Amino acid sequence: MIATKGYAAQNVETDLAPWNFERREVGQHDVLMEILYCGVCHTDLHQINNDWFPGIFPMVPGHEIVGRVTRVGAEVTKFKVGDLGGVGVMVDSCRTCNECNKGLEHFCAVSPVQTYNSLGKDGAPTYGGYANNIVTQADFVHHISSKLNLPGVAPLLCAGITTYSPLRKWKVGKGHKLAVIGLGGLGHMGVKFGIAFGAEVTVLSTSEAKREDAKKLGAHHFVVTTNAKELASVKGTFDFILDTVSAKHDLALYINLLKIQGVLICVGAPAEPYELHAFALMTGNKVIAGSGAGGLPQTQEMLDFCAEHNIVSDIEIIDIKDIHPAFDRMVKGNVRYRFVIDMATLK
Repeated sequence: MIATKGYAAQNVETDLAPWNFERREVGQHDVLMEILYCGVCHTDLHQINNDWFPGIFPMVPGHEIVGRVTRVGAEVTKFKVGDLGGVGVMVDSCRTCNECNKGLEHFCAVSPVQTYNSLGKDGAPTYGGYANNIVTQADFVHHISSKLNLPGVAPLLCAGITTYSPLRKWKVGKGHKLAVIGLGGLGHMGVKFGIAFGAEVTVLSTSEAKREDAKKLGAHHFVVTTNAKELASVKGTFDFILDTVSAKHDLALYINLLKIQGVLICVGAPAEPYELHAFALMTGNKVIAGSGAGGLPQTQEMLDFCAEHNIVSDIEIIDIKDIHPAFDRMVKGNVRYRFVIDMATLK
């Protein structure tokens, strides 16, 4: 077994704190990676708080992981010692079901294994990236270009693919008007990808203070949704709306901004169910779609696209001991735009 240092919540009532545990030995098809940086996702807070379902404790969060390969299994040809690698929201799947065969391993119908708060095929809990190392099947480790700022790459493994995937699915690009609700960790990546794909991008926000931020990111327009005049000016305007908000909000308000046959794509995950009258969709043949992360091929495609177009997340690097103040700021929207833990601070 491999000795590991991390931060864990021992149960739903406790804060994250230092915890020593063990990873499995490196198998023939595994990679051992020293974790250099790990992004802080709102999902981490949801899961340690049991917002969605009962968690597996002790829980080591973190699924936006970048680091350097320090050991490879005998059958691994994809990586060599010294390579950069990234691990996202999953670390294993059955590899044989219909979903896996289509490159949708994150929707594996047989044995999906999440990076943390999940059970591996051996029945042991998985522990995430708030730690100094990780052992993972090589197929679930992604190549990272050395051209990119490594800390800024970490959030691409979740916030990046979560916004890239639905924009690609719906073929958002030149000639489309795209709105992004919320300018946080997900939202700012939606803006970056929307612009890179050639769409005309508008940021929808409740905060006037985000206007200059949206402009700096390259957004073409900005609308304060609490301003009735501004909101009325974009009624029936958008082909697509990317909803990145993870707090309770009124979907009907935003569906009203779609064109006929427009699509609202939900990638945020509020703890409370959405409420919506059927007529909001029936009047205009409008669509609500959901999207969750992306499979292995598309995640690598996204990382390669980012390397080609020099796209990374805008981040604030933190010491791991400051994780709970960071959570508090994240909930308040007080981060531009993603916290990333420097795992060297764990030592």
